[in-house]
Amino acid sequence: MVAAMIPVKASSVFKSRWMALLWAAGIIWFAYDFAGSQPQPAQNGDNAEETTDVTGAPVTPEDQQKVADALKNL
Repeated sequence: MVAAMIPVKASSVFKSRWMALLWAAGIIWFAYDFAGSQPQPAQNGDNAEETTDVTGAPVTPEDQQKVADALKNL
């Protein structure tokens, strides 16, 4: 499984500190590119979904304030 992620022999990658850093940077770059490549939905007023609670009822600003006050009092 790990051998598929390393394009060269695993023993030769970690003989050099710089090769290990280059390999790690490549893995991080791949992860960032893979996770960050999805388009993000627009959150403007027309396309935004209304926030609801677990019952499906819309959450009002008063409800949000109650939760904020409850968290402050913990």
